[in-house]
Amino acid sequence: MTVDWNGNEVVFRRAVSERTDDVLSVLDEAARWLAARGVAQWPSRFEAAWVEEAIGRGETWLVEVGDKVAGTVTLDWADSLWTDAAGTAGYVHRMAVRRWAAGLGTVILGWAVETAGQQGVDALRLDCVQSNGRLRSYYEARNFVHRGDVPVGGAPGQRQDDGPITWVSRYELALAGT
Repeated sequence: MTVDWNGNEVVFRRAVSERTDDVLSVLDEAARWLAARGVAQWPSRFEAAWVEEAIGRGETWLVEVGDKVAGTVTLDWADSLWTDAAGTAGYVHRMAVRRWAAGLGTVILGWAVETAGQQGVDALRLDCVQSNGRLRSYYEARNFVHRGDVPVGGAPGQRQDDGPITWVSRYELALAGT
């Protein structure tokens, strides 16, 4: 899908294993920016193993503006944080943009809504750390509804059965026609 953002063409391309470093570079830049603002949303550095499975499944995308990688997003079809929720959904994970592309997140969310809708699912779901009030407000301003807070094992950004506990806030957007 190609869309326009600030007069520039935006292209969504599936990430392939040869582009893992591009995905990690965007995520690490966003993680550093968050950490500099005191937000413990993600680790200071992402490990390739954290993204390789989603890339291999074809669920991770690079977002390009012109000929530059401006962002990344993973859109997948299952999330263990939502096993208690009814209905089908697409799940947004690891959405990040480079600082020069601030504001592109709205375009990425719009793409995710459209893509999930094309799959015929009932909702688009996502989460963020409970303490990230700014991001929670961002999602709520885009009509995502808070669906509760749940504990997650592992460091922020990880999903493990052990390690420190991080509370995350779940959000859901009902898709048209459901």
